Amino acid sequence: MDQRLVPLLPLVTKPARYTNHEVNAQHKEWSEDRVKMALAFPDIYDVGMGHLGFKILYAIINGRSDALAERVYAPWVDMQKLMEERGIPLTSLESGRDLASFDLVGFTLQHELSYTNILKMLDLAGIPRRTSARDEGDPLVLAGGPCAFNVEPLADFLDFVVLGEGEEVIHEILDLVKEKKQQGISRKEILRELARVPGVYVPSFYQPIYAGGTFQRIEPLYPDLPAQIDKRVAPDLGALPFPEEFVVPFAEVVHDRTMVEILRGCTRGCRFCQAGMIYRPVRERDPELLKEQVAKIVASTGYDEISLSSLSSGDYTQIRSLVKDLIDAYQGCGVSVSLPSLRLDSFAVELAQDIQKARKTGLTFAPEAGTQRLRDVINKNVSDQDLKEVVQAAFQAGWHRIKLYFMIGLPTETEEDLDGIADLAHKVLSWGREFRTSRKRPEVTVSVSSFVPKPHTPFQWVGQDSLELLTSKQNYLMERLRHPGIQFSLHQVEHSFLEAVFSRGDRRLGAALERAVDLGCQFDSWGDQLRFDLWLQAFKDTGIDAVHYAQRDIDPAEALPWSHLSPGVDAEFLLREWNLARQGVPTADCRWDLCSRCGVCFNYPVANRLVEASRGE
Repeated sequence: MDQRLVPLLPLVTKPARYTNHEVNAQHKEWSEDRVKMALAFPDIYDVGMGHLGFKILYAIINGRSDALAERVYAPWVDMQKLMEERGIPLTSLESGRDLASFDLVGFTLQHELSYTNILKMLDLAGIPRRTSARDEGDPLVLAGGPCAFNVEPLADFLDFVVLGEGEEVIHEILDLVKEKKQQGISRKEILRELARVPGVYVPSFYQPIYAGGTFQRIEPLYPDLPAQIDKRVAPDLGALPFPEEFVVPFAEVVHDRTMVEILRGCTRGCRFCQAGMIYRPVRERDPELLKEQVAKIVASTGYDEISLSSLSSGDYTQIRSLVKDLIDAYQGCGVSVSLPSLRLDSFAVELAQDIQKARKTGLTFAPEAGTQRLRDVINKNVSDQDLKEVVQAAFQAGWHRIKLYFMIGLPTETEEDLDGIADLAHKVLSWGREFRTSRKRPEVTVSVSSFVPKPHTPFQWVGQDSLELLTSKQNYLMERLRHPGIQFSLHQVEHSFLEAVFSRGDRRLGAALERAVDLGCQFDSWGDQLRFDLWLQAFKDTGIDAVHYAQRDIDPAEALPWSHLSPGVDAEFLLREWNLARQGVPTADCRWDLCSRCGVCFNYPVANRLVEASRGE
């Protein structure tokens, strides 16, 4: 750590965020022949330490003899204030080196409300915000993650962006940077070479074209650059490296456990879900490989919980046998198994019974919508009968707490759909009273978020409900859900509005983002830190009509600011799905049914890869 921070530690909350020397942290010698990369997470240590992608890249880079990776997180506001007062720049955890001294600084783009933190971290590091202002002595600033598939609002601040999966392309980037650095080539020429790497986007080499204030297209400035940047995708997860050691923090952090990724991708086709579109196709890891990975991580960390991670862990074709094998292997050692996501079917209860034999902590399910009609619109292929069966089975098996996730503001939503949310919650509570075997009273928690239109989804053309309408829907549900056995939680509509603005934004939003940071905006995803009044001021000061970005219905014939950043899903498929949504017609999961013609398996040399199918070959 930076020794200049030591006197500040007694003055800040959770000083362990800044101290380093955790178990399994890598401390490699700095030398001229090594490429040095700072992995920058635009949130506090407590959040960033739980991110699996961060752990994977940390292990891959440090596994090379000619490179090193160190971590940096956003300091909390109390530490920031002290650093600025004393002129201490942002430094990495491992060596305490200034962020500006690295060759590469890589940010992860997990959600739009982290964008102000990225600029704030650059400010704290003394790195010019805009790529146009950086010189030969500044690091190359890159980013990757789900938000890379519409990175235009950040385009002026990032030297380059990686689309898709990073396990393979990171080696190509490090090799290129090392070679060109040794040759003494300018940063512009390095970026020209990087722009030729598949999956790499250099925003400064592409020019957005507007006519009458309306976005028209993006054009490459050089004829040898691709008009469309395609994501990187790995055909076989089993061939990819996976960490054998996780850094074990001294402080309590989010997701502080053994994590293994059992599958990647999802083809259930929920029409609001960006992750289900951009991470296609589905690829499963072999269960024997997973058990080996778990054994190594448990041995190197001492964690007492194993999390089987994916977008939908219950969809893993050998989930039941994998869970059983892990429980048999580790239950006697006091190590438990958890699934972060479960399908809404009876199989989920059977799995949960296996996992929570000793202590039933609660079950979470996501019907998403309150009526079957709206679930057909969003392609959430579960029914009221599915919910009834799984909830009744859960109460009979001894659970007493059920949590239900819903969204409001979904396309075509009516008051009847809102009533459906309340009716389902009351039904679940009544089923709990009827079927419970526990002495404890049944409890139901209803969590409601607001729909945000996301790029590369069938709902990308649909405007978000106004703040006033979303608030009125929240109040309506709050009244209908007043009951001592029901708890109601909701997300701030201002958060959802800002997320929609930047989700559908173009390059012109960069000025508003800068202005918001200058006014003091950061940690926008934290409820007590969001300054919505300052955001409104930033939009006003820069002449941005934020409502236009978030709430306008877009004609499918219009050009989209993100269409040049391709996850492999064809626009024709998305439009076809939007038309089916308006008709209330669901689309089956292509893993078990006919091909839905999304385009991914045709645009890339990769297809759905299931363990059972591969073993039968």
